[in-house]
Amino acid sequence: MGRDPADLYQEEPGAPAPERDLVLLYYLDGFIDAGAAGRLLAAHLLNTLEHERIATFDIDSLLDYRSRRPIMTFSKDHWEDYDAPELVLSLMRDGAGTQFLLLSGLEPDREWDTFTRAVSQLCAQLGVRLAVGFHGIPMGVPHTRQLGVTAHATQPDLIEGYRPLVDKLQVPGSAAALLEYRLGADNRAAIGFAVHVPHYLAQAAYPAAAVTLLESVRRVTGLELPEDALRESARRTDLEIARQVEGSAEVAEVVQALEQQYDAFTADRESLLADDAEPMPTAEELGAQFERFLAEQQGRGENPDL
Repeated sequence: MGRDPADLYQEEPGAPAPERDLVLLYYLDGFIDAGAAGRLLAAHLLNTLEHERIATFDIDSLLDYRSRRPIMTFSKDHWEDYDAPELVLSLMRDGAGTQFLLLSGLEPDREWDTFTRAVSQLCAQLGVRLAVGFHGIPMGVPHTRQLGVTAHATQPDLIEGYRPLVDKLQVPGSAAALLEYRLGADNRAAIGFAVHVPHYLAQAAYPAAAVTLLESVRRVTGLELPEDALRESARRTDLEIARQVEGSAEVAEVVQALEQQYDAFTADRESLLADDAEPMPTAEELGAQFERFLAEQQGRGENPDL
């Protein structure tokens, strides 16, 4: 017999009792998140909305510390600080005072089955009506066009209007994907959003991608989520990208080639690699052209607090 899922988390003493019929948003840091899109959105919500933790997961049993070592601060002759990893369920209120939940923190390295059963148990206990996950994926698209979103769900009606990206493929699993799968097996409504981030910006913090995720989450949940700080951060980053493009004819040429292929794809051509399309720039070419920009953005990518 496996571990009891209830043993994997601890409810916070004195935490308020949530209302029923809640939305659960979740972001687990550890899988693909191009442009830090999901991390930026989760941090933005925690920074701008009233919230209180109601449950904390047993991170010691879930995390492989040697593969993802927490940061410690050494000051002169002693250890000054330890950035303890966490996986927390928070009760939040949107701009209209509507309660919702946010599960955020590090993706578990182990006990995925027990973890997903624990979250499903919490969903039943707290009356969750819809679970929503979000993150970024790298794509061969230009930053000068509207960012696309791939949506997937446990119920087809949740993703009406979204076009599938592929027919079928096999990919490495993630705890977030398994959570959606398990919720579906329990006949619970769950949806996931993956925003398409230009792959030459995948390693930097790209707030425009987080804005796109926020808009997708708002549409499906009806929550009134703040956007001003996130949009301002996106505006500043977009200005810096534009400066880099304007300052280099080579960069501008690469972006223009991607624009042509993107426009051809959206015009229902057979593929981005159609015979009459311009050759697709490689990731190495794009990375070289944007090397200076990515170096300047690295510090921002490590700190999603806007």
